[in-house]
Amino acid sequence: MKYVPIAATVIAALLVSAACTNSAKKSGDTTAGATKTAAATGVDKLSGVCPATVVVQQDWEPEAEHSGVYSLIGPGYTIDANKKRVTGPLVIDGKDTGVKIQVRAGGSAIGFQSVTAAMYVDKSITLGAISTDGAVGSAATQPVTAVVSQLDKSPQMLMWDPKSHPSWKTIADAGKSGATVLVSKGVAFATLLEDKGLVKAKQIDQGYTGAPSRFVTDPKIVQQGFATAEPYIYQHEIKQWDKPVKYQLLADVGYNIYPESLSVRTGDLKSLSPCLKKLVPILQRAQIDYINKPAPTNALIAEAVQKFNDGWTYSTGVANYAASTMKQLGIVADDASGPLGGMDMKRVQSVIDTFAPILQKGGIKIKSGLSAADIATDQFIDTHIKMD
Repeated sequence: MKYVPIAATVIAALLVSAACTNSAKKSGDTTAGATKTAAATGVDKLSGVCPATVVVQQDWEPEAEHSGVYSLIGPGYTIDANKKRVTGPLVIDGKDTGVKIQVRAGGSAIGFQSVTAAMYVDKSITLGAISTDGAVGSAATQPVTAVVSQLDKSPQMLMWDPKSHPSWKTIADAGKSGATVLVSKGVAFATLLEDKGLVKAKQIDQGYTGAPSRFVTDPKIVQQGFATAEPYIYQHEIKQWDKPVKYQLLADVGYNIYPESLSVRTGDLKSLSPCLKKLVPILQRAQIDYINKPAPTNALIAEAVQKFNDGWTYSTGVANYAASTMKQLGIVADDASGPLGGMDMKRVQSVIDTFAPILQKGGIKIKSGLSAADIATDQFIDTHIKMD
């Protein structure tokens, strides 16, 4: 969840134990022009095995990191501006699979609670976008199992002004300088950086709110952000800055989570298995389709943001930058286990080993004996689906 720390979302999860088809005036729905699509047959036919509407709960507002699911929304979709949802036929390779897909925004649309908490309150949610460290934190009380990770690497990073710090190349350089590192309150990666000796505890300032004002007025600080957004936004959309930034991905220094892995409630894994066997390969293919041709999905994402009109801004310029950056930096890439969307169980276990103590130190109850198989499975992954 962007700018909302993992500890806060897990705590929120612990505290949480009629479709809008009327007139647009009442429901806030808008409908895209309907274009017929061919019906899928065989392996891509989801009707009869999947829910009539596959509901995907995202962790934040619409953005390119969520492209894999938005790209499955076919012609004739509706945008519910009140509930912040986009619903349409689930289409792959131009063929209608026989079911619908509904992508729901996170953040303010779900009261800034965690996706896990939302999934346990609203059982209509089929899949939720949950990072591996988030799954570690919720496993004791609200267990989820990741079934596919369309992003292979977290886009989170620390950035700095190259003019103020011309010699810096890495986060370690920033740490050695003693510069202030501005992050959101409670983010787990701050403790990770301290534990690794990359930054000192006294450097950490947990006052980041997502606003650019601190960085713009004090360019000597280091600030958290996303490699898929801030470098473009600061250079092209923040007039008070209007120049490049430099950064290093947190994934390069040990933040090895699978970000926003699509997950089910663990108790529903068995009953959803027939659906997931067909749906997961479609999700894998959809992410590759997006990277190869991002423009249509980026237009839909920008349209949804504009129609939601809830204070979140996201231009097609940012979306196009994100698409190229995700490919360039390996954020969307084949996993070490082989296929795109796959999850290396050794890596999942290493996330548990790294973040369970960090989260426990922050007051989160960790399931005893937690293992990779408790929070992720690769049984539905098509190992033949890979990037070109």
